[in-house]
Amino acid sequence: MTQTVLDAAHAAMMASPDNDTVRLRFYERLGDVELFLLLEGEAEDEKITPQIYDPGTGPIVLVFDRQERLTAFVGAVAPYAALSGRVIAGLLTEQGLGIGLNLDVAPSAFLLDAQGVSWLAETLGHEPDEIEVQIAELSAPAGLPDLLLTAIDTKLATATGLAQMAYLVGTVDAAGTRSHMLAFIGAAHGAETALARAASEALTFSGIEAGAMDVSFFDADAPIAERLSRVGLRFDLPQPVLVKPPEMIAPGSDPTKPPRLR
Repeated sequence: MTQTVLDAAHAAMMASPDNDTVRLRFYERLGDVELFLLLEGEAEDEKITPQIYDPGTGPIVLVFDRQERLTAFVGAVAPYAALSGRVIAGLLTEQGLGIGLNLDVAPSAFLLDAQGVSWLAETLGHEPDEIEVQIAELSAPAGLPDLLLTAIDTKLATATGLAQMAYLVGTVDAAGTRSHMLAFIGAAHGAETALARAASEALTFSGIEAGAMDVSFFDADAPIAERLSRVGLRFDLPQPVLVKPPEMIAPGSDPTKPPRLR
């Protein structure tokens, strides 16, 4: 089977167990990817009941990053809910449950106990602060490590269709304070919170004490957009090839209405 994103991130973490940066990168990927949560039975009325196991370290649920891996573990077709890692962590944190990832079926087999799940849910659930500042100057970004730039690029690569592009620039506000700003151009309606959280997570999981990074949103025809294009480091967000409404609603398909455990 082709190596998955989690396989690669797990291998890097195991190869450098003392490297906090690669360890955080694994947890970031765990929160980002779609996972297949093994259920006791089919979902009913948006309520799901995961199968719970106890390998001796506390109760856990089983998740897999490929449907084929779930089937291989069970040995037959089995009910599941396809949810992002962040949604699963949020569902489990109040239940005192851990996560077993790809157990017995992949090199990325990994156990995360209930305390680790709680930490992951809290970290991924952090909401950026909303403030208002007046920007006096824009400049090319300077002094930022390549690791952070790579983290931003990787994170925005998962934000398909949420905005047209983003520019990273240096700023000076009206009070003379220097900072950096990630400016999104043409954000989709209602996508601002998700994009701000993505930028915040890129900073958090880069493992760099880089301080704060401002996030802002502008229309494509806003006067500042042209200035941003002249001095900013551009990140192009992937765009959907075809937008087609689903014919049926599966558990977890609406991120604003996650399924409930029962």
